[in-house]
Amino acid sequence: MSSKIDQQVKTPQNENPLAGSIVLFVVIMALFLGAIYSLSFLSLENPWPMAVCLGLFALAFWIPQTITGRSDSAGEY
Repeated sequence: MSSKIDQQVKTPQNENPLAGSIVLFVVIMALFLGAIYSLSFLSLENPWPMAVCLGLFALAFWIPQTITGRSDSAGEY
């Protein structure tokens, strides 16, 4: 016997809890804003702020697209 919870159809409205989406948004925005902030330390003598910027910027796009699987849900509905 399966319960009603197991048979619930996933729609865009009930796929993700609001709290989880807010937490994910805050984490990704922190990475993105950290990447932008690191550019304030950039100079011709010190290339490390650009390396930090590229790393944080890449993480800000890679995490939602691969780990959380947000990039592959557009064509399901």
